[in-house]
Amino acid sequence: MGRVESHLEWPGILRLNNRSKLWSGVVIFCLAAAVIGALTLPQSYGLTAVSDVTQCILLGVGTFSLVPRALRSPGRLRLFWTMLAAGMALWFIYQLIWTYFEVFLRRDVPDLFDADIIIFLHFVPLMAALGLRAHIGGDEYSARLGRLDFTLLLVWWIYVYVFIVTPWLYAVPDAVPYAHNLNALYLAEKVAFLVALAVSWKSSKGSWRTLYANLFGFSLLYASSSYVANWALERRVYYSGSLYDIPLSISGAWIAWVGLWSTAGEPEGESKAATAYGVWVARCGMIAVFSLPIFAAWTLSDMAVPHRILSFRLVLTLLAALAMGVMVFVRQYLLDRELVNLYHHSQESIENLKRLQAQILQSEKLASIGQLVGGAAHELNNPLTAMLGYSDLLLSTELNPEQRLQAVKIGQHVRRTRSLVASLLSFARHTPVARTPIDLNTLVRTAVKLAESQWQPLKIEVRAELDSQLPRVLGDSNQLLQVCSQVLGNALHALEGTGGRKLRISTTQQNDMAVLQVFVDGNGQTEDDDGRLLGLSACQGIVQEHRGRIRFEQGNQGELTVSVELPVVSSPLQAAMRTTPQPA
Repeated sequence: MGRVESHLEWPGILRLNNRSKLWSGVVIFCLAAAVIGALTLPQSYGLTAVSDVTQCILLGVGTFSLVPRALRSPGRLRLFWTMLAAGMALWFIYQLIWTYFEVFLRRDVPDLFDADIIIFLHFVPLMAALGLRAHIGGDEYSARLGRLDFTLLLVWWIYVYVFIVTPWLYAVPDAVPYAHNLNALYLAEKVAFLVALAVSWKSSKGSWRTLYANLFGFSLLYASSSYVANWALERRVYYSGSLYDIPLSISGAWIAWVGLWSTAGEPEGESKAATAYGVWVARCGMIAVFSLPIFAAWTLSDMAVPHRILSFRLVLTLLAALAMGVMVFVRQYLLDRELVNLYHHSQESIENLKRLQAQILQSEKLASIGQLVGGAAHELNNPLTAMLGYSDLLLSTELNPEQRLQAVKIGQHVRRTRSLVASLLSFARHTPVARTPIDLNTLVRTAVKLAESQWQPLKIEVRAELDSQLPRVLGDSNQLLQVCSQVLGNALHALEGTGGRKLRISTTQQNDMAVLQVFVDGNGQTEDDDGRLLGLSACQGIVQEHRGRIRFEQGNQGELTVSVELPVVSSPLQAAMRTTPQPA
């Protein structure tokens, strides 16, 4: 089977490898063009076009190489690759806008640039991808909490950007503080992302460790090269396509290479650090919430800030507090619901444990009864064999008709007793028996006939109401005949002790069960008689082995109903009996 699957999957793998090789060639060509242009071409429109276009191609390949992985992956893995692709897509869009200004409009990007928020926010989906911890398997509840915690942190990052950078773009436009605040905040964001990558790298292994190592290397190169490029830009020595862009081009080629050739797949299993990680993420979320009053206090204490910026920041802080408060409420709601579920599961486990203990105790009782019954049955076999032999000898002599009838009845009762003893031995040894479809009505008639010598002298009226359409049951005829005879014998014994004169026997079908019911007239029946009827341990064991049950119902006037329920041949329980081996 494995060989067939490999043949079926091999063409798809081959196509993917060929496609990756093709785009890898494109990446190498673009990187070479960018490096050669930076080393050989002077500052010009041609150099700017070569640098911007090659970086667009590199970022485009890096973005679209991640999309197939997102489409092929399930669950959290799909979300992980989607977040990586979204982060790269924002970077790619920003580079397209940059290229539009420098190549198509042939002018510099403005100092106060609305699209700068795109390049800042492109780390947001990347951090969300790390927050998923896709390399570690976990339950859906933990995943939901993790996503909520990181959503809280990501909202905080957006709030911080709008709080620190945006006022100098819209409220009081000023290029100098705008650029300074943007570069400082962007650097802090990159450092935070590098720390998160280092944690994920340390806690992973195998192909995931390789993936995180490459992401860490790409991010470190991009963070340092962009910092150097901003330093050069402030000193008016930077231009598009210069030597400062070579590390940026290498970082773009690096992420494209990761998307094309990464082999990270299924999660590696639960990590020992997963719980501690989740706790720290939750703590960071709480720190983010508690930082809002600090930002508000800082705004009120900074008297040098223009009034428009002060008002803007205060309103923004109130809105952010509202949004984060809702997230904290949802998180607490999920925690409370999980605690309630755990409480219910623990109660269920305790109830199951109690039932298991009761079953074990019942099994021990049945085992003790089985040993006792087995010993008694062995002792009874010898006198029964002798009685059967003497009855056969009597039948071989000359007897009058009445004597011959009595001898035949003796032989019948002895054979029935031997059959019951054999059933008791089978019950005691738990040996498997052959089960066939049996007519329960026939067993009831036989039991009534065998007990005729008991109820006729007592003038007891026995009335049988048997369902002619009753389906057959699957079982052992000797064992079920023993159950019918034992139930009937105990009922007659109860009537003899109470002076009752009526005994009614019926068979019916209720759903998937064939039901034998014996109705005993009460007439002042005592609880001791009930105890004798309930003392049917062997019958209980036989009926349970046949996937049925025995029920006793006490009436207001002392009458008693004994019900024996057995699944019919067509029921699911009987089908399970055919396939389930009996205990040996």
